[in-house]
Amino acid sequence: MIQSLSSAPLVSPAIAPATRTHLSNLERLLRPYPESQPLQPAPRIRPLPTLRIPPLLISQPNTEENVSPRSLSHLRQLLSDTSQHPSPRTNIAPRWRDLHGCSDWTGLVDPLDRDLRRELLRYGDFIHSAYHAFFHSTAPKLPDRSYRLTRHLFATSSIRLPSWTSPSSSWIGFVAVCNNEREIRRMGRRDIVIVLRGTATALEWAENLRVNLVPHLDASQAKVECGFQSLYTTPGASMPSLSSAVTEEIRRLVEFYKNEELSITVTGHSLGAALAILVADELNGAAVETSMPPIAVYSFGGPRVGNRAFAERVDERGTKVLRVVNAHDLVTRVPTWICGGYEHVGKELRVDSKVSPFLKPDANPACCHDLEAYLHLVDGLGGGDGCQFRPNAKRSLVRLISQQRGNVKKLYVNNARALGLELVDEVGLPEAAMLR
Repeated sequence: MIQSLSSAPLVSPAIAPATRTHLSNLERLLRPYPESQPLQPAPRIRPLPTLRIPPLLISQPNTEENVSPRSLSHLRQLLSDTSQHPSPRTNIAPRWRDLHGCSDWTGLVDPLDRDLRRELLRYGDFIHSAYHAFFHSTAPKLPDRSYRLTRHLFATSSIRLPSWTSPSSSWIGFVAVCNNEREIRRMGRRDIVIVLRGTATALEWAENLRVNLVPHLDASQAKVECGFQSLYTTPGASMPSLSSAVTEEIRRLVEFYKNEELSITVTGHSLGAALAILVADELNGAAVETSMPPIAVYSFGGPRVGNRAFAERVDERGTKVLRVVNAHDLVTRVPTWICGGYEHVGKELRVDSKVSPFLKPDANPACCHDLEAYLHLVDGLGGGDGCQFRPNAKRSLVRLISQQRGNVKKLYVNNARALGLELVDEVGLPEAAMLR
């Protein structure tokens, strides 16, 4: 709270006309005049530049949205871009295998372990960089400068459409490796990360609808969705399939760093979450030929991938999968059992968008599936009955408000504007441009 304004000028020259108008109106209200004079319209007062005070507006109370952070300073922290100043990370070297799922995350999910929370948010930001690179047609800007990109990944659809409608092959992610000795010591190993974005092209949407089960690679009983298999195994006109590219690059890196302790982390959102499971399953299957380090999957909002036989095979091969699932995300409920016996894989970490004090209780399906909404809920997950939102959540709300403005309570959108935040949507357009 602001205790004193004594250090600031009483009237800023930039707002003096507006202040005089308000004082004039106030005088007319308190002292009767012989003749009736209409009140002058009061312009909206802008914030004092040094104090960032919100505009003085009179609004009707809204009980549904009358929730605020503990203080103005806390609100300003949540509405600041903290991506350049991430929270400090603890040394996880002694327990990295537990955080990587060697014991199926037993005792780490409820309540959510502090270090596991940070790992999930870190890998989720890698997926954000993949989305940003795709939509902006730029090289991925890795959120963690300790990592170095080693290979771009492409997915190709087997559906043949005219070339002018949608390219059959699209950039879908990347492989990166930790290349910072200090970070390697902190993590207790050199980490290789495989990052996969979600559905973004017309052909990818079409593949998502091919829900019939087909044998996965050389398996007879283990079956997966036809569309996922198509995107994973189909080669492009001048590029290898996603399957071939990933296995080739991972084998190269494992051989190059064969004298070090390694881990492989596969992370993805939506379609990328489904493909991440196919990647991890094949890599563990290749362990017969190449000694593979521990492989874990962190997925966000992923659909079901295959049948029970496939889920059992993933488990038998030792692939560890932690699925982050929003209770109100429809994508995580498909394909349904009646489509051929689909089953989820791995361990579930459930979040609930309705417990967030910042999101509207009736947030739409797009918000419930949004990656930033997922990371917002992971950051706030408190554990215990009802998975209440923890009051000391620290993740910035900037990206959430920019991408899901209509699903964020108006109180926070208005406060963001009042604090001078320029709201930008997911493709980089300022709010003013979107309102035209």
